[in-house]
Amino acid sequence: MTALPRLFLAIALATLPVLTLPGIAQADGPLAFRNDGGEAWTFRKTVEGTVASGACDRVEVTSPLGSAVAEVDGTRFTATVPLASGDTDLRAVCLHETQAKTSDSQRWTVRLPDTPKAWVRAVATADGLVLDAGRSEPAEGDPSVIAKTEWRAAPGNPAPIPSLPSAEKRLTLPTPPADGEYRVTLRVTDALGRTDESMALFRVRNGRAEAVDPQRHHPIWMAGAVVYGVVPHLFGPRGLADVTARLDDIAALGATALWLSPLTEAPGLDFGYAVIDHFRVRARFGSEDDLKALVAAAHARGLRVLMDFVPNHLDEHHPYHADAAAHGPASPYYRFFDRKPDGAVSSYFAWTNLKNLNYDNPEVRRYMTAAFAHWVRDLGIDGFRVDASWAVKERAPEFWPGLRAELRRINPDLLLLAEASSRDPWYVENGFDAAYDWTDQLGQWAWHDAFDDGAPTAARLRAALSASAPGTPVFRFLNNNDTGARFITRHGLARTKVAAALLMTLPGIPGLYTGDEVGAAYEPYGEPKPIAWDDPQGLRPIYTRLSELRRNEPALQGPTLEWLYTASPDTVLAYRRPGPEPVTVVLNFGAGPAEPPRFAGPMRDLLTGTVLPPGATLPPTTAWVLKPANTQM
Repeated sequence: MTALPRLFLAIALATLPVLTLPGIAQADGPLAFRNDGGEAWTFRKTVEGTVASGACDRVEVTSPLGSAVAEVDGTRFTATVPLASGDTDLRAVCLHETQAKTSDSQRWTVRLPDTPKAWVRAVATADGLVLDAGRSEPAEGDPSVIAKTEWRAAPGNPAPIPSLPSAEKRLTLPTPPADGEYRVTLRVTDALGRTDESMALFRVRNGRAEAVDPQRHHPIWMAGAVVYGVVPHLFGPRGLADVTARLDDIAALGATALWLSPLTEAPGLDFGYAVIDHFRVRARFGSEDDLKALVAAAHARGLRVLMDFVPNHLDEHHPYHADAAAHGPASPYYRFFDRKPDGAVSSYFAWTNLKNLNYDNPEVRRYMTAAFAHWVRDLGIDGFRVDASWAVKERAPEFWPGLRAELRRINPDLLLLAEASSRDPWYVENGFDAAYDWTDQLGQWAWHDAFDDGAPTAARLRAALSASAPGTPVFRFLNNNDTGARFITRHGLARTKVAAALLMTLPGIPGLYTGDEVGAAYEPYGEPKPIAWDDPQGLRPIYTRLSELRRNEPALQGPTLEWLYTASPDTVLAYRRPGPEPVTVVLNFGAGPAEPPRFAGPMRDLLTGTVLPPGATLPPTTAWVLKPANTQM
């Protein structure tokens, strides 16, 4: 570009007012943007516009961070322009001979923070553990060198960590004196004062330090987890505040983690899977401060907090979809959505209000990664039940390992639970820690037909329990948001008690759901009233005792199960949970007494304390959780 056109360009840009107009940009001069901009999830945006044929020798698009020469194809121009975090105004400039004419402005709001990114390398050596911050990255939009590195021990480590705090880029930590899991926080600061933090996890075992690979590591707390599903409006009209008020009762039940039903903004009385804002707490349940108070109170009681999160789709009323529906291909969000060959947005199954996202679009991937990370970094969330994770896998399987890397960079102990079948090992091999107790058919509970009237319950359960992929932790449940009428409504109190013993003594992660401990009868999607927390059917002591056994008996936290022979395979299920002190579980789902497996000596029922002699008869609809009578309870 010659000096004279640059002078005209500078004068034009200095005098043109900034305009942000709704709708599609209109051309008053020789060129115009295709739209007025919008939200962006990138620092380099490709923009489009129209230009009058032959009106310009050259078209440039300028931003405060620089300019780009546009490619012109007939009456259309495109250019890729740098954006800054926050608001950036662009102008298209038509250069013709000695004149420069500018378009109306186009404003983009970059929702990504422009900060450096802290990454930790951890390598165990004979002398301890080497921590290296050299992989840390400068900010993407406006890069600046990383000027400062700080290491500090996170709270709650088993023992003090020698050599911390430190400002070295690379340091060797001597092995701490106590075995256990240790956490170290890395904070990097660039020359512009922008900061970021990540966390490293390492283990000391038998006096030796071991690096933990966050991509392969399953949280150690998962082995003993009992997850309690929370539907906030069933706790009371204040939602999250009413949940906080009941945390002592949930902790006393033996739960170790909460699973909060979708909390992000959704329309009307929708249960929450029709998301219209991934970054805002739904006003129906309270405020962001209410959620922070809930998380803090839960952590103070040793409870982790998981969120039900929806990455597959947006509700049709989400601003992005509303804009795309109104403006078609001219919308900045048109390519955010998965489209059928005719250009229509695909929907999630038959729910036409749920619009599938297009994970081939890099901005969609970054949008969703930022949404997940927001709740971890800013709200202290400890993990996610990931709704329809199977659906994203079908379109973009590579997304999940990348998401896990980013989230584990922030919290290496974070748990990711896939709403997908545990019979497919792909999920735990590609980003998740556990998957659902489903059959190969989407959404079908593995135990769906085991409790039907007249069914061979024990035989069907044995087949279902043998079908999960080896090495895949399973999330198990009697009730959740999708199981309709509660188990106790469909199958009665006696069978519920036996099924509860099954749930709580199997390998995997048991999930209780709002009101299970009091036999609450409702259908989650039916907008039920808040639960009355009295316990007329005596279920709370049973769940509490089962949780206590799971917590105190290491065999019940292990990954393996050994089937035992029974004389009544259709009605009696028996298995051994191996370990230093094995536990044997015998469950009679039949209406009559049955013969249990044979034992060499007297056994103690850990549920009741009763000592059972060899040859004792197993009563109908009864659960035994057994150890040899000579072992202590």
